[in-house]
Amino acid sequence: MAAIRLVLFYLVMSLGLHGIFCYTDARDVAVLRSLKDQWHNTPPGWGKSDDPCGAPWEGVSCNNNLRVTALGLSTMGLSGKVSGDIGGLTELISLDLSFNRGLTGSLSPRIGDLQNLSILILAGCSFNGNIPPELGNLSQLSFLHFNKNQLSGPIPETLFSSDMVLIHVLFDGNQLSGEIPSTLGYVQTLEVLRLDRNDLNGSVPSNLNNLTNVVELNLAHNQLSGPFPNFTGMSSLNYVDLSNNSFQQSKAPVWFTTLQSLTTLIVEYGSLEGMVPQKLFSLPEIQQVKLKNNAFNDTLNMGRSISQQLQLVDLQNNEIPSVTLGSGYENTLILIGNPVCTVALANTSYCQLQQQSEKPYSTSLANCGSKSCPSDQKLSPQSCDCAYPYEGTMYFRGPSFRELSDVTLFHLLEMSLWVKLGLTPGSVSLQNPFFNVDDYLQVQLGLFPSIGEYFNRSEIQRIGFALSNQTYKPPEQFGPYYFIAAPYTFAGIQG
Repeated sequence: MAAIRLVLFYLVMSLGLHGIFCYTDARDVAVLRSLKDQWHNTPPGWGKSDDPCGAPWEGVSCNNNLRVTALGLSTMGLSGKVSGDIGGLTELISLDLSFNRGLTGSLSPRIGDLQNLSILILAGCSFNGNIPPELGNLSQLSFLHFNKNQLSGPIPETLFSSDMVLIHVLFDGNQLSGEIPSTLGYVQTLEVLRLDRNDLNGSVPSNLNNLTNVVELNLAHNQLSGPFPNFTGMSSLNYVDLSNNSFQQSKAPVWFTTLQSLTTLIVEYGSLEGMVPQKLFSLPEIQQVKLKNNAFNDTLNMGRSISQQLQLVDLQNNEIPSVTLGSGYENTLILIGNPVCTVALANTSYCQLQQQSEKPYSTSLANCGSKSCPSDQKLSPQSCDCAYPYEGTMYFRGPSFRELSDVTLFHLLEMSLWVKLGLTPGSVSLQNPFFNVDDYLQVQLGLFPSIGEYFNRSEIQRIGFALSNQTYKPPEQFGPYYFIAAPYTFAGIQG
């Protein structure tokens, strides 16, 4: 009997300890299993245990109460739809599904049930349909990244409120229509606003001028109309692009010359006329002035106090009859397509196509000799081993330089990437930099694993998040960027 009692004692203790050391909250387990059933190509560890927190599923993070607080599944090759079940993850703080092109369908209104959510990154997927107004319930949200999807319809007025702590609103590269909601002007914490490359119309709300913390503003490539916007109050603004809209014809606004932090001003294919204000060229931080295809029709006078930072002035295809060059300016000035270039000055440098002087930079593989790899692999510039890099394209929207053969600058970018992303020195490849049709600097990026042929899933999740969330910041000469990842090929046995 004593032996039986001892066995029963150990059995009870075993069951008791089993209860102590488990388990992910049953509600969260049910949601994750539902998502697994709806998605294809989930990480191989999903479903191998009944305890996504204790025997962790890849990309799932939990708190001490064993509630799921983060899903980080960037570049996992997921496909399928995001159903309303996801609204059951009520403790979720961060949701990153970026760069999964196979994720389709509409956004579930139940995302609005995730009251603790502060980071929502759905960039580079294939979501379509309207933006649910229920997302306006997410008062803790700081990042709202929906760029490069197929979302359509209007941006709901109820999406924004004065209670929000949003820092980023990235809706660029969709099919959104209607007017810019005036409620955006209530979000005083906003620092980055990108609505470019949509079908938005109407006037720019006047209260956007209240957003004194915005440093990057891009409304380009829409159908916006009405008066040219007044951003006099946006004192932190350093990058602005209002190109390719239909604003009323006007002279250059006052704020062109009063925003002391302005580094990049882009208003191409616009309706500006009169004189390009001389004081614009003397702003202390100004690096680029891109005003081609407007109707400026007065003498260009750059003045005598040109900023030391100024690298590029592009005034192609205006109606400028004459030019008075400022003292000491020796960087790029482009006046092709103006009357000034049809007379005696036609042979001056600013009336000529300015060709790239040298071959654009690419990371050297010279140390690898004639070694080659199978077609699905690439040579690592650091080890000269064949591997599967994490690849994608970086788009730099306002670089302060035009010379694409500058070895020093691109070495600086390579080093910045491997240091800030925690990679082995020399494990970054940059290829084929060029200025695309949008005049963005486009660079093919390859990141190589430190050990072996493959990155594991946690490394891809970490790197993908850093680039999609823009936690990674490039050297200041490259300016603001966005990144679109290519699908990644994982090792068959890796989790």
